[in-house]
Amino acid sequence: MSKFMVAGFVQMETIIKVEALPVPYKQFESIPDLVNSGIGGAGFNEAMALKWLGNEVDFMSMVARNMSRRQIEAYLKTFDVNLKTDYVLPMLDGMPTSVILYCKGKKQTFEDVKDIRHVEYDYDLLESRIQDKDMILMSNCNFCRPIIGLAKKYQKPIAVNVRSMRSEKIANKEDFLAAADILYISDDDLESDHYDCIKECREKYNPEIVIMGIGDKGVILYTKEDNSVIEYRPVKTNEIVNTIGAGNALFSSFMHYYVKTKNAKEAIKNALLFASYKIGFVGTSNGFMTEEQIEQWKKLIWL
Repeated sequence: MSKFMVAGFVQMETIIKVEALPVPYKQFESIPDLVNSGIGGAGFNEAMALKWLGNEVDFMSMVARNMSRRQIEAYLKTFDVNLKTDYVLPMLDGMPTSVILYCKGKKQTFEDVKDIRHVEYDYDLLESRIQDKDMILMSNCNFCRPIIGLAKKYQKPIAVNVRSMRSEKIANKEDFLAAADILYISDDDLESDHYDCIKECREKYNPEIVIMGIGDKGVILYTKEDNSVIEYRPVKTNEIVNTIGAGNALFSSFMHYYVKTKNAKEAIKNALLFASYKIGFVGTSNGFMTEEQIEQWKKLIWL
């Protein structure tokens, strides 16, 4: 069992299945299984996945002052996951919320993060929890910034989910990119060629590993250890229901196996299996496989 600190968003999310994007106007629709509501957010999803895979996880985040931890704990109980909420602090004026419309692999997201960009997390709490961790997973949000210095102070490796590499967004995340030992990038809004982007990251930020999600084509994995850049095709375990949250699932499961084995190439194969199963479910924080299930699927596909 590895010890992780995960820092990032937790938010209320509503996922709506639509007939087309953009959405054609209709005054009213009443359809079974049209709307799915729950708790999500990149940090929460990654913490859930890591806990599901048997790790010890400290999840550092913030919620609205009027939101009780019991609401999150009640949600966790529906999945029988014992993720501690001790470090989810009620410090925000409002609860971060997203609405996601999806249709046949496409999505449109509306997000309101409230005041989380301007509220600082408890520094002393971060410092007290980071010291015994094997790996730090974090999003590039403002309240996570102090972790960069703490990780350096206590010599802890950092994995960062930066998602977008659009030029106008990079300036606000340069410190995260430079500090990361492992980077996860999505190609959802990538402006350059996939391999050019990885090359630029390698030359400018010198990470140990870059994982780039390339949608239904799979992933590209760069490893500094052997200077390799390899594309891995996706695998199929479930019928695709909804791909929202697949990147969080892939990133966190990769980190689970990488910390455990230090073998990036085997870890990415396991992560592809984990993510392929997850996309058979609607919510972003459910649909996870156990290690035993992953081993069973590996024998079917690769052995």
